[in-house]
Amino acid sequence: MSTESKGSKPGVDMKLEVVVIPVTDVDRAKRFYENLGWRLDADFVRADGSRALQLTPPGSPTSVHLDKGSALPRFLIVNDIEAARAELIARGVDVSEVFHRGPQGRIKGPDPERPSYGSLATFSDPDGNVWLLQQVTQRLPGRVDTSSTTFSSSADLAAALRRAAAAHGEHEKRTGGHDANWPDWYADDIVREQAGQPLPE
Repeated sequence: MSTESKGSKPGVDMKLEVVVIPVTDVDRAKRFYENLGWRLDADFVRADGSRALQLTPPGSPTSVHLDKGSALPRFLIVNDIEAARAELIARGVDVSEVFHRGPQGRIKGPDPERPSYGSLATFSDPDGNVWLLQQVTQRLPGRVDTSSTTFSSSADLAAALRRAAAAHGEHEKRTGGHDANWPDWYADDIVREQAGQPLPE
């Protein structure tokens, strides 16, 4: 029987990634925030036809989405959405099934290709504030400072090491032998993944 209380430290990191800002004119708002010197991280159309427009204030770990919609979730980034969902359920939270976006909207289940930003789940607090869990294991290019690699917790670093170990196992299968230089390979893989760069072969 576990003695861990509901207020104890969670086992899965959930980082406040994005706050959605309602705007009447997305392009006008984009110009305004870019003029403030905020970094443009993303501006593209998702599979369901909605527009993803994200900017980050200088030095901030949290970004903003500019959106004309009425549903304004706060984004929490996790590196394992199934584990994060299970933990929330264990704490008594009503969490949606994991889903991904398609041309007709939500599709049940994680994105079959398992891309970063592709698998989602939602939950609400007692006042109806919506939170969106989003699984991210590799950042979009330009989203992070490529000159530094940081981890906010040992759990985050451990997850990155597990992904590197799995990828390195595939690398050794391709090369047909043990790679004595695996520490450098792991380091290169982890740094590239965090910076959103192509991963080593």
